[in-house]
Amino acid sequence: MPETSAPKTSSAPSTVSTVSVEVIGVQSQTFPPEEQRSGLQITVLGKSPSWQDADGACSGYLVEEDGACVLLDCGNGVFSKLRRFRDYTDVDAVVISHLHADHFLDLVPFAYALTYAPRQQPVPVDRWPGTDSPARPKLYAPAGARETFRRVVGAWGNEDLIEKAFELVEYAPEAVLDVGSLRIRFHEVPHFTRTFAVGVSSSNGGGRFTYGADSAPNDELVRFADGADLLIIEATLPRPEREGPRGHLTPAEAGEHGSRARVRRLVITHISDELDERWARAEAEQAFGGPVLVAREGAVYTV
Repeated sequence: MPETSAPKTSSAPSTVSTVSVEVIGVQSQTFPPEEQRSGLQITVLGKSPSWQDADGACSGYLVEEDGACVLLDCGNGVFSKLRRFRDYTDVDAVVISHLHADHFLDLVPFAYALTYAPRQQPVPVDRWPGTDSPARPKLYAPAGARETFRRVVGAWGNEDLIEKAFELVEYAPEAVLDVGSLRIRFHEVPHFTRTFAVGVSSSNGGGRFTYGADSAPNDELVRFADGADLLIIEATLPRPEREGPRGHLTPAEAGEHGSRARVRRLVITHISDELDERWARAEAEQAFGGPVLVAREGAVYTV
Protein backbone atom coordinates (compact mmCIF):
# COMPACT_ATOMS: atom_id res chain seq x y z
CA MET A 1 0.00 0.00 0.00
CA PRO A 2 1.52 3.41 -0.90
CA GLU A 3 2.70 5.78 1.81
CA THR A 4 -0.02 8.38 2.33
CA SER A 5 1.08 10.19 5.47
CA ALA A 6 2.16 13.80 5.11
CA PRO A 7 5.84 14.68 5.47
CA LYS A 8 6.97 16.16 8.75
CA THR A 9 6.46 19.88 8.47
CA SER A 10 9.26 20.61 10.94
CA SER A 11 11.55 20.40 7.92
CA ALA A 12 9.53 21.76 5.05
CA PRO A 13 10.33 20.20 1.68
CA SER A 14 12.78 22.16 -0.44
CA THR A 15 10.73 23.73 -3.19
CA VAL A 16 13.21 26.38 -4.30
CA SER A 17 16.75 26.51 -5.59
CA THR A 18 19.31 29.17 -6.33
CA VAL A 19 18.01 30.42 -9.61
CA SER A 20 17.17 33.70 -11.24
CA VAL A 21 13.64 33.44 -12.55
CA GLU A 22 12.90 35.47 -15.65
CA VAL A 23 9.55 37.19 -15.40
CA ILE A 24 7.94 37.72 -18.79
CA GLY A 25 11.33 38.15 -20.39
CA VAL A 26 12.34 41.34 -18.61
CA GLN A 27 12.80 41.34 -14.85
CA SER A 28 14.36 38.74 -12.59
CA GLN A 29 13.92 37.81 -8.96
CA THR A 30 15.96 35.37 -6.89
CA PHE A 31 14.66 32.39 -4.95
CA PRO A 32 17.64 31.27 -2.81
CA PRO A 33 17.58 28.16 -0.60
CA GLU A 34 17.25 28.75 3.13
CA GLU A 35 20.85 27.93 3.98
CA GLN A 36 22.10 30.74 1.73
CA ARG A 37 19.87 33.44 3.23
CA SER A 38 21.10 36.05 5.71
CA GLY A 39 19.90 39.37 7.08
CA LEU A 40 16.32 40.55 7.17
CA GLN A 41 14.36 38.43 4.68
CA ILE A 42 10.90 38.99 3.24
CA THR A 43 9.30 36.05 1.42
CA VAL A 44 6.17 36.64 -0.66
CA LEU A 45 3.54 34.04 0.26
CA GLY A 46 0.64 35.75 -1.50
CA LYS A 47 0.34 38.88 -3.64
CA SER A 48 -3.19 38.68 -5.12
CA PRO A 49 -5.83 41.37 -4.62
CA SER A 50 -9.15 40.47 -2.97
CA TRP A 51 -9.65 37.55 -5.40
CA GLN A 52 -6.87 34.99 -5.71
CA ASP A 53 -4.75 34.40 -8.79
CA ALA A 54 -4.96 30.92 -10.27
CA ASP A 55 -3.15 28.73 -7.71
CA GLY A 56 -2.35 31.91 -5.81
CA ALA A 57 -2.97 33.51 -2.45
CA CYS A 58 -4.03 36.90 -1.21
CA SER A 59 -1.79 39.12 0.91
CA GLY A 60 0.84 37.40 3.06
CA TYR A 61 4.54 38.01 3.67
CA LEU A 62 6.98 36.05 5.82
CA VAL A 63 9.48 38.31 7.60
CA GLU A 64 12.51 36.71 9.24
CA GLU A 65 15.82 37.54 10.82
CA ASP A 66 18.10 35.58 13.17
CA GLY A 67 15.43 33.05 14.06
CA ALA A 68 12.60 35.55 14.52
CA CYS A 69 9.61 34.71 12.30
CA VAL A 70 6.68 37.06 11.65
CA LEU A 71 3.77 36.56 9.27
CA LEU A 72 2.61 39.92 7.90
CA ASP A 73 -1.04 39.59 6.85
CA CYS A 74 -2.75 36.24 6.39
CA GLY A 75 -5.21 36.45 3.51
CA ASN A 76 -7.02 33.71 1.58
CA GLY A 77 -4.65 30.85 0.69
CA VAL A 78 -1.69 32.12 2.73
CA PHE A 79 -1.65 29.37 5.37
CA SER A 80 -1.04 26.69 2.75
CA LYS A 81 1.74 28.77 1.18
CA LEU A 82 3.30 29.35 4.61
CA ARG A 83 3.61 25.60 5.13
CA ARG A 84 5.76 25.33 1.99
CA PHE A 85 8.43 27.47 3.66
CA ARG A 86 8.07 27.17 7.44
CA ASP A 87 6.54 25.00 10.12
CA TYR A 88 3.53 26.99 11.26
CA THR A 89 4.37 26.27 14.90
CA ASP A 90 7.63 28.23 14.43
CA VAL A 91 5.81 31.49 13.67
CA ASP A 92 6.42 33.88 16.58
CA ALA A 93 3.80 36.45 15.65
CA VAL A 94 1.20 37.37 13.04
CA VAL A 95 0.63 41.05 12.25
CA ILE A 96 -2.57 42.14 10.47
CA SER A 97 -2.60 45.48 8.66
CA HIS A 98 -6.38 45.84 8.44
CA LEU A 99 -9.60 43.92 8.83
CA HIS A 100 -10.46 43.11 5.23
CA ALA A 101 -10.94 39.41 4.49
CA ASP A 102 -8.15 39.19 1.91
CA HIS A 103 -5.71 40.21 4.64
CA PHE A 104 -6.87 38.01 7.54
CA LEU A 105 -9.19 35.19 6.39
CA ASP A 106 -6.58 32.40 6.59
CA LEU A 107 -6.32 33.01 10.31
CA VAL A 108 -9.24 30.55 10.35
CA PRO A 109 -7.34 27.47 9.03
CA PHE A 110 -4.25 28.60 10.97
CA ALA A 111 -6.35 28.65 14.16
CA TYR A 112 -7.84 25.23 13.38
CA ALA A 113 -4.31 23.81 12.97
CA LEU A 114 -3.15 25.32 16.27
CA THR A 115 -6.23 23.92 17.98
CA TYR A 116 -6.71 20.47 16.47
CA ALA A 117 -3.44 19.35 14.84
CA PRO A 118 -2.08 16.10 16.36
CA ARG A 119 1.19 17.77 17.35
CA GLN A 120 -0.71 20.33 19.45
CA GLN A 121 -2.48 17.80 21.68
CA PRO A 122 -1.58 16.99 25.32
CA VAL A 123 -1.55 13.23 24.64
CA PRO A 124 0.33 11.15 22.05
CA VAL A 125 -1.28 11.04 18.60
CA ASP A 126 0.32 8.96 15.85
CA ARG A 127 4.03 9.92 15.76
CA TRP A 128 3.48 13.02 17.88
CA PRO A 129 4.40 12.48 21.56
CA GLY A 130 2.01 15.03 23.07
CA THR A 131 2.93 18.42 24.50
CA ASP A 132 2.23 20.51 27.57
CA SER A 133 3.20 23.68 25.69
CA PRO A 134 1.43 23.84 22.32
CA ALA A 135 2.36 26.70 20.01
CA ARG A 136 0.31 29.86 20.57
CA PRO A 137 1.73 32.72 18.48
CA LYS A 138 1.04 36.35 19.22
CA LEU A 139 -1.57 37.90 16.92
CA TYR A 140 -1.35 41.67 16.55
CA ALA A 141 -4.37 43.23 14.86
CA PRO A 142 -6.12 46.62 14.76
CA ALA A 143 -8.74 47.71 17.27
CA GLY A 144 -12.01 45.86 16.74
CA ALA A 145 -10.30 42.65 15.61
CA ARG A 146 -11.68 40.49 18.41
CA GLU A 147 -15.27 41.40 17.55
CA THR A 148 -14.64 41.00 13.80
CA PHE A 149 -13.09 37.56 14.23
CA ARG A 150 -15.93 36.48 16.51
CA ARG A 151 -18.53 37.54 13.94
CA VAL A 152 -16.74 35.65 11.16
CA VAL A 153 -16.09 32.37 12.98
CA GLY A 154 -19.30 32.55 15.01
CA ALA A 155 -21.30 32.27 11.79
CA TRP A 156 -20.73 28.49 11.91
CA GLY A 157 -18.83 27.54 15.08
CA ASN A 158 -17.13 28.62 18.27
CA GLU A 159 -16.73 32.37 18.00
CA ASP A 160 -13.59 32.39 20.18
CA LEU A 161 -11.63 30.02 17.90
CA ILE A 162 -9.04 32.61 16.80
CA GLU A 163 -8.52 34.32 20.16
CA LYS A 164 -8.01 30.94 21.88
CA ALA A 165 -5.57 29.67 19.26
CA PHE A 166 -3.52 32.87 19.22
CA GLU A 167 -2.55 35.37 21.90
CA LEU A 168 -4.58 38.24 20.47
CA VAL A 169 -3.43 41.82 21.03
CA GLU A 170 -5.25 44.78 19.49
CA TYR A 171 -2.42 47.21 18.82
CA ALA A 172 -2.55 50.98 19.20
CA PRO A 173 -1.38 53.10 16.25
CA GLU A 174 1.64 54.30 18.25
CA ALA A 175 2.64 50.79 19.32
CA VAL A 176 6.19 49.55 18.81
CA LEU A 177 6.55 45.77 18.77
CA ASP A 178 9.75 43.81 19.26
CA VAL A 179 9.83 40.24 17.97
CA GLY A 180 13.34 38.94 18.38
CA SER A 181 15.59 41.31 16.43
CA LEU A 182 12.65 42.74 14.46
CA ARG A 183 11.13 46.09 15.45
CA ILE A 184 7.66 46.80 14.06
CA ARG A 185 5.88 50.14 13.82
CA PHE A 186 2.55 51.27 12.36
CA HIS A 187 1.21 54.29 10.51
CA GLU A 188 -2.40 54.82 9.48
CA VAL A 189 -3.11 55.19 5.76
CA PRO A 190 -6.42 55.99 4.01
CA HIS A 191 -8.47 53.00 2.88
CA PHE A 192 -12.08 51.83 3.08
CA THR A 193 -11.54 50.60 6.65
CA ARG A 194 -8.98 51.61 9.26
CA THR A 195 -5.65 50.46 7.83
CA PHE A 196 -2.03 50.62 8.88
CA ALA A 197 1.15 50.58 6.88
CA VAL A 198 3.77 48.51 8.66
CA GLY A 199 7.44 49.34 9.06
CA VAL A 200 9.93 46.61 9.98
CA SER A 201 13.51 47.32 10.91
CA SER A 202 16.40 45.25 12.22
CA SER A 203 17.85 45.94 15.65
CA ASN A 204 20.99 44.11 14.52
CA GLY A 205 22.07 46.89 12.20
CA GLY A 206 20.29 45.45 9.17
CA GLY A 207 17.91 47.22 6.86
CA ARG A 208 14.40 48.65 7.01
CA PHE A 209 11.40 47.92 4.87
CA THR A 210 7.88 49.31 4.66
CA TYR A 211 4.72 47.46 3.72
CA GLY A 212 2.09 49.89 2.47
CA ALA A 213 -0.92 47.57 3.04
CA ASP A 214 -3.87 48.91 0.99
CA SER A 215 -4.36 52.63 0.51
CA ALA A 216 -5.58 55.52 -1.59
CA PRO A 217 -2.98 58.02 -2.81
CA ASN A 218 -1.63 59.78 0.28
CA ASP A 219 1.26 61.67 1.80
CA GLU A 220 1.25 59.66 5.04
CA LEU A 221 2.76 56.58 3.43
CA VAL A 222 5.38 58.68 1.66
CA ARG A 223 6.53 60.15 4.97
CA PHE A 224 6.43 56.82 6.81
CA ALA A 225 8.45 55.00 4.12
CA ASP A 226 10.97 57.81 3.60
CA GLY A 227 14.41 56.40 2.89
CA ALA A 228 13.43 52.75 3.36
CA ASP A 229 15.62 50.08 1.81
CA LEU A 230 12.50 48.42 0.38
CA LEU A 231 8.89 49.49 -0.10
CA ILE A 232 6.30 46.84 -0.92
CA ILE A 233 3.32 48.81 -2.16
CA GLU A 234 -0.03 47.92 -3.63
CA ALA A 235 -0.79 48.70 -7.28
CA THR A 236 -4.26 47.23 -7.63
CA LEU A 237 -5.98 49.37 -10.22
CA PRO A 238 -5.54 49.73 -13.98
CA ARG A 239 -7.03 53.22 -13.56
CA PRO A 240 -8.28 55.29 -10.59
CA GLU A 241 -11.69 54.43 -9.17
CA ARG A 242 -14.40 55.88 -11.42
CA GLU A 243 -16.69 56.95 -8.59
CA GLY A 244 -16.84 57.17 -4.82
CA PRO A 245 -13.88 57.52 -2.45
CA ARG A 246 -10.41 56.35 -3.40
CA GLY A 247 -9.06 53.23 -1.71
CA HIS A 248 -6.33 51.80 -3.95
CA LEU A 249 -3.40 52.81 -6.17
CA THR A 250 -2.57 52.35 -9.82
CA PRO A 251 0.94 51.13 -10.76
CA ALA A 252 1.89 54.67 -11.78
CA GLU A 253 0.70 56.04 -8.45
CA ALA A 254 2.63 53.31 -6.64
CA GLY A 255 5.80 54.29 -8.52
CA GLU A 256 5.23 57.95 -7.74
CA HIS A 257 4.87 57.19 -4.02
CA GLY A 258 8.13 55.24 -4.09
CA SER A 259 9.93 58.08 -5.84
CA ARG A 260 8.68 60.69 -3.38
CA ALA A 261 9.63 58.44 -0.46
CA ARG A 262 13.16 58.07 -1.87
CA VAL A 263 13.18 54.33 -1.27
CA ARG A 264 16.06 52.23 -2.56
CA ARG A 265 13.95 49.42 -4.02
CA LEU A 266 10.30 49.17 -4.97
CA VAL A 267 8.09 46.10 -5.29
CA ILE A 268 4.49 46.46 -6.45
CA THR A 269 1.93 43.96 -5.20
CA HIS A 270 -1.82 43.28 -4.74
CA ILE A 271 -2.07 42.89 -8.52
CA SER A 272 -4.33 40.40 -10.29
CA ASP A 273 -2.90 37.93 -12.79
CA GLU A 274 -5.61 39.25 -15.12
CA LEU A 275 -3.62 42.48 -15.59
CA ASP A 276 -0.67 42.75 -17.96
CA GLU A 277 2.38 42.53 -15.70
CA ARG A 278 4.67 44.17 -18.26
CA TRP A 279 2.34 47.16 -18.53
CA ALA A 280 2.06 47.49 -14.73
CA ARG A 281 5.83 47.36 -14.28
CA ALA A 282 6.46 49.88 -17.06
CA GLU A 283 3.93 52.30 -15.56
CA ALA A 284 5.52 51.99 -12.12
CA GLU A 285 9.08 52.31 -13.44
CA GLN A 286 8.32 55.46 -15.39
CA ALA A 287 6.94 57.14 -12.26
CA PHE A 288 9.59 55.73 -9.92
CA GLY A 289 12.50 56.59 -12.17
CA GLY A 290 14.18 53.22 -11.83
CA PRO A 291 13.70 49.44 -11.88
CA VAL A 292 10.59 48.05 -10.20
CA LEU A 293 9.72 44.43 -9.42
CA VAL A 294 6.26 42.90 -9.50
CA ALA A 295 5.81 40.64 -6.47
CA ARG A 296 5.76 36.92 -7.18
CA GLU A 297 4.97 34.11 -4.77
CA GLY A 298 8.16 32.58 -3.41
CA ALA A 299 10.31 35.62 -4.19
CA VAL A 300 12.70 36.55 -1.39
CA TYR A 301 13.89 40.10 -0.77
CA THR A 302 16.81 40.88 1.53
CA VAL A 303 17.35 44.24 3.25
